[in-house]
Amino acid sequence: MARVRITRRLHFSAAHRLHRPGWSETRNREVFGDCSNPNWHGHNYEVDVTVEGAIDVETGFVMDLKILRDLVEE
Repeated sequence: MARVRITRRLHFSAAHRLHRPGWSETRNREVFGDCSNPNWHGHNYEVDVTVEGAIDVETGFVMDLKILRDLVEE
């Protein structure tokens, strides 16, 4: 039985803040730079997820891409 691969590229954003409560805002900024912003510091990411398997004879799918997206987003 033939095996194929499918890849889904997904984009997401995430934010963080590096901050020591015992330090002044100035000290936090000196050490952590933009990452110490009180309103958080964000990044955009891209991830490729690949699934390999046999083709389902009824659907022609290896996997439904919507299900794959939902799993990754979860």
